[in-house]
Amino acid sequence: MNEKSQILLRFGENVRRLRISKGLSQEQLAHIADLHRTYIGMIERAEKNITLINIEKIAKALETDLKNLL
Repeated sequence: MNEKSQILLRFGENVRRLRISKGLSQEQLAHIADLHRTYIGMIERAEKNITLINIEKIAKALETDLKNLL
């Protein structure tokens, strides 16, 4: 796999891991982060190349530092 897909996979896995550890559904995380539920699923499956703004929204919603998602 190329570098881009590897980082998307790692990011998605980290979002899923942290979301589950906080007991949140994709829908709950999406609501807190002010994003669409299907967008969260696409991120977790590495189907979307997420923007920095949305990375920050997800980090805040998960109450974690950006570095923990990367």
